[in-house]
Amino acid sequence: MDGYTDNDISHVVEADKAHVWHHLVQHKPFETGEPRIIVEGKGIRVWDQHGREFIDAVSGAVWTVNVGYGRETIADAVREQLVKMNYFAGAAGTIPGAIFAEKLIEKMPGMSRVYYCNSGSEANEKAFKMVRQIAHKRYGGKKTKILYRDRDYHGGTIGTMSAGGQDERVMQYGPLTPDFVRVPHCMEYRAADQGWGDLSGEEYGRRAADAIEEVILREGPDTVGALCLEPITAGGGVITPPPGYWDRVQEICRKYDVLLHIDEVVCGMGRTGKWFGYQHYGIEPDFVTMAKGVASGYAAIACCVTTEKVFDLFKSDPSDPLDHFRDISTFGGCTGGPAAALENMRIIEDEGLVENAEKMGERLMANLKALEAKHEVIGDVRGLGLFQGLELVRDRGTKEPVSEADIGKVVAGCAERGVIIGASNRSVPGLNNVLCFSPALIATPADIDAITEAVDGALTAVFG
Repeated sequence: MDGYTDNDISHVVEADKAHVWHHLVQHKPFETGEPRIIVEGKGIRVWDQHGREFIDAVSGAVWTVNVGYGRETIADAVREQLVKMNYFAGAAGTIPGAIFAEKLIEKMPGMSRVYYCNSGSEANEKAFKMVRQIAHKRYGGKKTKILYRDRDYHGGTIGTMSAGGQDERVMQYGPLTPDFVRVPHCMEYRAADQGWGDLSGEEYGRRAADAIEEVILREGPDTVGALCLEPITAGGGVITPPPGYWDRVQEICRKYDVLLHIDEVVCGMGRTGKWFGYQHYGIEPDFVTMAKGVASGYAAIACCVTTEKVFDLFKSDPSDPLDHFRDISTFGGCTGGPAAALENMRIIEDEGLVENAEKMGERLMANLKALEAKHEVIGDVRGLGLFQGLELVRDRGTKEPVSEADIGKVVAGCAERGVIIGASNRSVPGLNNVLCFSPALIATPADIDAITEAVDGALTAVFG
């Protein structure tokens, strides 16, 4: 730990440059420069190795730290639990695992079972495996196909990349897993690209959903086991579904006996102004997966939550050694995750953070709409709660996207002004043109205004 608490952390920077393989970034520039190292966080703010202070408008860069930094009560809860019982494999139960599952299910009417694991990718893999096993147990091995949506993202494993609607994320990683089939996106702003530019509102929403039915009929309903969707598309462009979409999606799933899997890894735990994004739309899912905000990054935890109907399919014949779900997540047995999640949930409840996300989301939307009126480069403003995006275009008429390089300049410009924002990048070829905002649910009106003021300044500097 030498050097960790020193004011001079140059050794830390050198150790990082020499040995750490960072996520999502090209390392060649670090040969002459240095990576950003985040040294400390408090509330909604973080400090880097140079002592520079930033408002973190993306909750740990990837929509995770929902309750903000420096929560001593979460750290205390984790420490206390680890000293008492840090780990036992998930074939047995633990106290925090049982209690958090109970409290989580109270927030999710219609759901009943929680399968613990350690990342959103893994949670989605579990659901995929359940769907495949159900296909063999009930349908003679035929309903193995899993539908996923263009521009959605479900993780970085080979299995979840096979369900990835962001082509640049999967390039050079094939061959991918078979029987994953894409359906069209539901972004009304880009309806013309789909040949549906004459439709809007509910008409467009139903048409986008009908496209899912067309894929099911093309593939054969007897081969399609599940449909996996984000309630609001995150990294693919912060896409809020149009009216009429989700009602029709639910109808289609029931019509063709297709299990509905909702990926709440980003939207879950209050970010959209409800506990879960799907709860805005009256959806009744069969699977709900979650990670990021479940413990706000204070410990690794993810959950694959199912209905009792799904759960019952895996205990129908105890004499059959293949009947149960033969899966394990090693670190799903860690107790620090559910211990952190329990305290995280208490904070969200006691501080009214779901309600604050809704209220501050309204302010953020109003501020972004004001920027849209000022800056011609803003083509569309989208989002819900503290989960919003700006799509930047060269021309509002043609909707030609700005370059990814220009998006990078805006992000850098915000950082120069003391605000870290996000952006779609290396995801959808030619359409990585969306600025992303997901500040912690503790954000105040002053925080929201500071974020949008930085964006205003950066847009002016880059585009005039």
